[in-house]
Amino acid sequence: MNLQRWFQEHSLRLLAIRDTPEAIAGGVAIGIFLGFTPLFGLKTLGAIFLAWLTRSNIIAAVLAGTMHDLLLPFMPMVYRWEYDIGFWLISDPHHWPVHWSRSTLRPAEWRDWTKFLTVGKPLLLGSLLCGAPVAAVSFVLTKIIVSRHQRKKRGLAPSAASPSD
Repeated sequence: MNLQRWFQEHSLRLLAIRDTPEAIAGGVAIGIFLGFTPLFGLKTLGAIFLAWLTRSNIIAAVLAGTMHDLLLPFMPMVYRWEYDIGFWLISDPHHWPVHWSRSTLRPAEWRDWTKFLTVGKPLLLGSLLCGAPVAAVSFVLTKIIVSRHQRKKRGLAPSAASPSD
């Protein structure tokens, strides 16, 4: 499937949602934010719950989470950056983690909960810190794009919009 066509179809679905620009932008921001977390299998459920909790648009949150999956081939690299940032923040004194790979660990260590917790905490912290600014930018951009689209759809010129938009 053509990537540009897929993105365009999902973008048009996002613009077709009948809700306020703030609710749609909130849903998109939630979906993008949770897309950065390593919560495999819980991202969609988390997006639905957080969108419902914040009264954002649930459909927009799920669509944004789906669009974030376009980055799936690059996620190992993103997760490594998030881990490095989280590790740097947690370590005292601050230092970058040593390089490790799957070959340096024995198979029993990969199934050990302590390894999961030592890797999971910095990864989760780093994902929260990396996802927040991207979610904030996506909120602002989505609100602008949806507001402009809704004004155009209503037949109003962009210059005739109220100053509070």
